[in-house]
Formats: sequence, structure tokens, C-alpha cells
Amino acid sequence: MKLFNPITLLLILIGAAMVGFVWLRGPSHELPPVESLANFQMADAPLKLPADGQPRHRLHRMSAWDLATLPRAVRFDPPMGTEQAGLTYNAQKFWEMNNGRGGHHTGDDLNGIGGMNSDLGDPVFAAADGRVLYAGEPSPGWGNTVVVAHHTADGRVLQTMYAHLQNIDVPVGAAVARGRVIGSVGTANGYYPAHLHFEMRESDGVDIGAGYSMNPMNRLDPEATIASMRGAPADRPSPAVLPVALDRGNPWNQVELSPEDAAKLGEILKREPAADGE
Repeated sequence: MKLFNPITLLLILIGAAMVGFVWLRGPSHELPPVESLANFQMADAPLKLPADGQPRHRLHRMSAWDLATLPRAVRFDPPMGTEQAGLTYNAQKFWEMNNGRGGHHTGDDLNGIGGMNSDLGDPVFAAADGRVLYAGEPSPGWGNTVVVAHHTADGRVLQTMYAHLQNIDVPVGAAVARGRVIGSVGTANGYYPAHLHFEMRESDGVDIGAGYSMNPMNRLDPEATIASMRGAPADRPSPAVLPVALDRGNPWNQVELSPEDAAKLGEILKREPAADGE
């Protein structure tokens, strides 16, 4: 009895020849690079952990614990000049079309009133109480950049982004108070005259993105947002809450207990921890 008829044998040979041809020829296209992102806005491969094992801020999302421990931002102020944005001007406002850059401006370009490099090195302030999510240089064109997250009174998570800085004065993870100096005005490695590119977003992750876009996505108008969340008359500055809360010597943070309550608290603090199983 024949194991294979001529047709079956022919099909097997054709299949084997095709497999051999593909194997010898190799892949029909170049394999994607190991790195997930070509630059700060273009993906060239499926998202995955880089081969060097180092974290990438573009893959970072805030955990539930991160969100729960964000400082409450009760008021927002401009990040340059005075608390009323004095001694500054907005050279390129949010969502202005820039044909040379091929899109709408994603933030405000804030300058000192002298223009050009007259504000180089001027202090940049945290716009509200918050926590630093990112501090570094995402690309040469962005220069030194800081992203701070804020928990608003209505439960939203907003971010303020400060780019083109000459230097960074805060580390990742630091709690910063409104008005704290987080860096100074720079030129993004000489790419531009000195100014602060300032953005505001509603987001729970770090996404530096591009400075010009055709879609606003999660970006907010910084000037209008701060104006709506100042929380105090323009001529009546209010102190930031976070520095007071962190100052253990402040009388507002000292609780007076009755002798009876103090004795009970002392007993609780001296009590030995329960053994396993008790």
C-alpha cells in the first residue's frame, strides 16, 4: 500500500520548499528597535520596558496612593513675577496658531518685561501646593522641565509644567508649596531667547508631549485656569497652606489636651504591640 499518492507528495514538497525559502530569506522587514519611543512624541515600536531597565516618565501613571497623598491646592498663582503676574507679559498665549511650528501653542510663553534674555535666571515659582512628578530634560528642545501635580478642592488632579528652565531646584517626589522657587528662567540649551513655557493639564500621568499641536487633548488655558482658581482677591494675597502644615513649631499645629486625654494618649503610645495571633 502506498503511503503517499503523487499529489500529496507534491504538496508536501511544495510546503517544505516554501518554509525553506522563508527561513533562508529571513524577516521581510526590519525588526522594531528595543526603545519604545523615538523621541518625546513619536512612537516607533510597541510600548515595552527598555532593554536598559531604566524607568521612562512617559510610561508612568500615578498610583492610588500617589493620588491620595497629593497636597490640596486651595489657590493658584502665576509662576513668574508677582502673585498678580506683575513685571511679566505673555509673549505667545495658549492655543495661538503658529504656522511656522505647524500647530497651536500648548501653553503660555511668559517673559520678563525687558524681553529677550533680560529675564534669564529669574525665579520660577510653583503655581500651587503640589508634588513634583518629573524633574529632568525630556529632550534638548524642551530643556530642563518640571511637572507638578495638584489636588484641587473639587477633586480634580491638575498638573503645571515649567519648561526651558536654566536650572531645577526641586527633586522628584518633593512636596512644594505655592510660591516656592522650583527653578529659574532659561533658554532650553540656547534654542530660544529666555522665557518660561508654562502649561496646565488635567491628567494623572506624566506626558511631556509637544509644544505645538492640532488637538488640545488634556491641556487647559493656563491664564484662564489660574484666574478662575486664585481663591482670593487680586489685591489680597493669602499664604500657602502647605508651609504652615509642615511647620511643626507653628501654634496652629499644636493640639492642647486635657490631663486625662494626655494620660490616655501616653498609655497608648507606651503600649506594647500585640503578638501574632492575639
